[in-house]
Amino acid sequence: MTHFWKYAVVVVTASALLASCNPFANKEQPPQPNPVTPPVSEPLQEKTFPYTAPLTGVGVDERIDHRPVMVMVNNHPKARPQSGLDKADIVYEVLSEGEVTRFLAIFHSQTPKTIGPVRSIRPYFIKLGRGLDSILVHVGGSPDALTILKGADDDINEISNSTYFWREKFRSAPHNVYTDLSHIEKAMQTKNMRLTSDLPFFPFLPKDTKIEQGQPAAEIKVKPHPQYSLSYKYDADKGKYLRFTQGEVHKDLTSDKQLEITNVLVISTKHKVLDNEGRREVDVNGPGEGYLFQQGKAKPIKWARKDGVIRAFEDATLTQEIPLLPGNTWVNIVPNTPSLDQHLSFQ
Repeated sequence: MTHFWKYAVVVVTASALLASCNPFANKEQPPQPNPVTPPVSEPLQEKTFPYTAPLTGVGVDERIDHRPVMVMVNNHPKARPQSGLDKADIVYEVLSEGEVTRFLAIFHSQTPKTIGPVRSIRPYFIKLGRGLDSILVHVGGSPDALTILKGADDDINEISNSTYFWREKFRSAPHNVYTDLSHIEKAMQTKNMRLTSDLPFFPFLPKDTKIEQGQPAAEIKVKPHPQYSLSYKYDADKGKYLRFTQGEVHKDLTSDKQLEITNVLVISTKHKVLDNEGRREVDVNGPGEGYLFQQGKAKPIKWARKDGVIRAFEDATLTQEIPLLPGNTWVNIVPNTPSLDQHLSFQ
């Protein structure tokens, strides 16, 4: 024990002497800088838009008051995949001849690079297009349709206006006629067509609305004809339905992306075959039954054409219109015989 304490005293004394000899021992050390606190980043402000696209409810930078353009788009198997359907604000799909449907595509807030293949028109398509004050773009038409359009000032028919269309070599006639909005605009100017329009009103829900009510409808199957079927599958991440035709992914030819739809409306109505060619008369006035599909939910509706437009209603008196989600809308029109549940299923 005695030796330990002697050693300890020596060590302490030596340490004190060394400290007294250290020229830096009694000098103040410079103050340590305070740690820098990184600035708190402000949450990104979501962009607000001064205007709303009338047919989609989506915010836009500039007011859109030009007339919509309606293009008849071919849906024959040899015409798939089509170009431009992904940029349409509204698409109506209706049977034309036999098992083949045709698309009536309404372009207003977006500009596709190419549209087509363009095909012929029918009276019920004219009624739908004119309900939106659209320019009617097509290649020929049924005898009844051409009679209606004789002398019309809202009609661009490729048969007599081929300058504003072209034919692609990678497809064979009659599935190879294409156009674009720049050609259509030139035709409108040359023909002195009215360029602006006051569109009918569409009610839209707020952008961040969550649809809580309705039957589960993550997958929709539609069968307009025994030999033709289509379906939609809901993608929760995108908040949209993805389109399939005859069991295959339905893409846009230009973008090579699958077609995505925000609002899917399936309605049933009277169809009547008129001739040996299989041409039809289709009632697009209503009223009738249907379903509205939004965010993976299905809601039974009543429908009718009001102010020129097919609309979905909560009630049989057609007074409580159901708002749409901001985005594009596809309307599938199927026969009412047999009943709607024979043409439509969902889960």
